[in-house]
Amino acid sequence: MGAATLDASAADATEAASPELEFSQNAGRAVDVSTDLYEFQYAYPDAAGAIAPLKAELDARLDKARKGLAEGAREERKAAKEGGYPYRTYSYGETWKVVTDLPGWLSLSSEIYTYTGGAHGMSGFNALLWDRKAEALRKPLDLFASPQALSSALRERFCKALDRERAERRGGPVKPDDMFGDCIDPVEQTVLLGSSNGATFDRIGIEVGPYAAGPYAEGSYEVTLPVDGAVMRALKPQYRGSFSPSS
Repeated sequence: MGAATLDASAADATEAASPELEFSQNAGRAVDVSTDLYEFQYAYPDAAGAIAPLKAELDARLDKARKGLAEGAREERKAAKEGGYPYRTYSYGETWKVVTDLPGWLSLSSEIYTYTGGAHGMSGFNALLWDRKAEALRKPLDLFASPQALSSALRERFCKALDRERAERRGGPVKPDDMFGDCIDPVEQTVLLGSSNGATFDRIGIEVGPYAAGPYAEGSYEVTLPVDGAVMRALKPQYRGSFSPSS
């Protein structure tokens, strides 16, 4: 990492327990704030920070997430004081990483952790694409004819792969009549576009957060599927050149 910059001005002076730490290396950014009200971390890599419009978007998301965290934390601390119960420090963390960096695309994913009181925090995921040719931000699902088209192309393979992983974690076969026995729609989860060849998208990842496919104790699931003919047919025509079936 590069040299750390200490910036207390961005934090509410009445809440700051320590100065804000911001680390930068080339174009990337990592912010770490810890106060008696909340803990906040947010980071993105150099590959994203080097693209000015993408950097601006991620910075705007950073600011929005931090503002929302602070507002929610203030309200909860006030309610805790009025209700006579202890306030538990809120937290938010989000780290963006490169899934794949192709000549025409930059595919990013993030893992998110939040805690707003209660027995435990929650984790989740997000994904973005930078279209280098159009110089535009897109979501992975934007490249397909419809979410339903992609779901139909993936669902059978996804469900089989998910059930194999669930059975391994549960120590036995998945029972359809159990609370977490049904399959879930892959496109209602976080869809990532990846590559094993460095030239085209040939893999699709599905990130599944806690409670979506199993109880909290099972944690998150990740299923990666090769691009096949059904996926190719589900694409919008203008994006088919950016994909290839996995060999």
